[in-house]
Amino acid sequence: MNKIDTSGYFIKRLRDNGYIVMRIFDKYAPEDTRKWTICVSPGRESILITCYKYIEEFKVVFELNDGGNKWPRNYYIKTSSLNVILNELAEKEVTVNDINSPFYKER
Repeated sequence: MNKIDTSGYFIKRLRDNGYIVMRIFDKYAPEDTRKWTICVSPGRESILITCYKYIEEFKVVFELNDGGNKWPRNYYIKTSSLNVILNELAEKEVTVNDINSPFYKER
């Protein structure tokens, strides 16, 4: 079973849905509640998504940060379904399949 808090699975699902994704960081201190951070649609919306582990009663929480452009600052999503994240990105019309992006890589 794939886990939403695993960066590899999360990134693969986003890429399978046409998003350009870059790994940013995953070496947080053990006492830090952050698990990993990625960037979606770099150079366009440049949304930082940070996965937090074990906040309150939720096992995983995601923070979406685009500097307050499409989401308010400190916007958190508590979910165990990646479809919730994908729907959130689609609702905000985050760029997909941008072949003109310098970060686009043909698979």
